[in-house]
Amino acid sequence: MISITRLKVAAVAVTLAFAGSAFAMTKAEIKAEKSAIASQLGAASTQCKTLKANAKDICMAEAKGASKVARAELEERQSSTPKTRYNTRVAKAQSIYDVAREKCDDLAGNVKDVCVKDAKAVLVTGKANAKSDMKAVDAREVANEKVSAARKDATEDKRDANYAAAAERCDKFSGEVKNRCVADAKASFGVK
Repeated sequence: MISITRLKVAAVAVTLAFAGSAFAMTKAEIKAEKSAIASQLGAASTQCKTLKANAKDICMAEAKGASKVARAELEERQSSTPKTRYNTRVAKAQSIYDVAREKCDDLAGNVKDVCVKDAKAVLVTGKANAKSDMKAVDAREVANEKVSAARKDATEDKRDANYAAAAERCDKFSGEVKNRCVADAKASFGVK
């Protein structure tokens, strides 16, 4: 189990090292990360093979879960989108579920049934929260676009109204003075 803890610590360290990084990862960096994740899974799997019975299954579920989460986090660092953030959260929920489900195998009867249902509830909750957060982000993006369009329209309407008022003031003049007044109003309000 010590190697699983090290695997988790390494996954967290890698995540923190790249969290918030604003640079794009090169293909070589991505390949190196994938290789490191695979190596960590291999090392953890080797450690798990020394265990017996359900302890071995739990250890393997932890190792595989940590690997899946690390791969999802890598993908999220490559392209941070609502979908990749959703996938990372689902991978974490699935990992927790898989480990909990294996731990339930040590139980029997109603206690095992309750354990399985509790594990499933945690998985469903994790997926539902990830989905609602992704939809909330999408809704905010749509709302922001609508607000931006409304502000642009409002700015244009105000400009047009102010230009119309300025041009109306020019009507008290005639000839070249009126032409200069209208030209100054157009220049002042950006009207062509």
